[in-house]
Amino acid sequence: MIDGIARFVAVVRELPSESTQQAVGYPSLFLLVALGALLPVVPTGAIVSSAAVVAFHRASPLSLLLVFLVAASAACLGDAALYWLGRRGVHSDKGSRWLAALENRVTPERLAHARERLDTHQVSVLVLSRLVPAGRIPVMLACLLAEMPLRRFVRGDVAACLAWAATYQLIGILGGSLFPEPWQGVVAAVVLTVLVSAVPALWRRVRGARPGAPAAGGAGPGSGTGVPEGPGGSRHEHP
Repeated sequence: MIDGIARFVAVVRELPSESTQQAVGYPSLFLLVALGALLPVVPTGAIVSSAAVVAFHRASPLSLLLVFLVAASAACLGDAALYWLGRRGVHSDKGSRWLAALENRVTPERLAHARERLDTHQVSVLVLSRLVPAGRIPVMLACLLAEMPLRRFVRGDVAACLAWAATYQLIGILGGSLFPEPWQGVVAAVVLTVLVSAVPALWRRVRGARPGAPAAGGAGPGSGTGVPEGPGGSRHEHP
């Protein structure tokens, strides 16, 4: 892993400033974030933070605003598309591979916890599901099984995507402000994003390892909404 980070730093460092800006241009940002919403294996949080670093070093408030709007709209579009595909499976006797893929990423305990939270705090749960690492899929599946209309889901998801884009843009701005060179800020933003994603999972594992603690993957108090890391029992969804 250390070798991989070192190679990443070397590649980013060799890129001239203009090439780096082109690599995270607005069309690419929109496409990657929308794709990441459909396929939860793309690290969309790190992508948004990296784009924010480049925009910050341009010293243009308009660039930062565009990164925010592009990221939020792409995330909302991707979520709406995934929800629409999932609804087709809910209303079909044979289901669908999209619905099956969502179900395979969520343990029954976390789904039950998400459904319980959804019954009492619908909009706030949607917002938090985007901010809590690996929390989006359980809440989306709970909405699907509750047969929430697409229009209603999108209304709540708009606020969630705006909060999500603002959060990861702030991480990028923080990383960009710490270093004079854009490539240094990009590396710092990626590291901060990884830490934001990894700390809750590590905390759940530590709590699960304590004597008398709920079993891993359970939905005890404060466990939050999320999915296990990696496929086949070690599932993970990037923020």
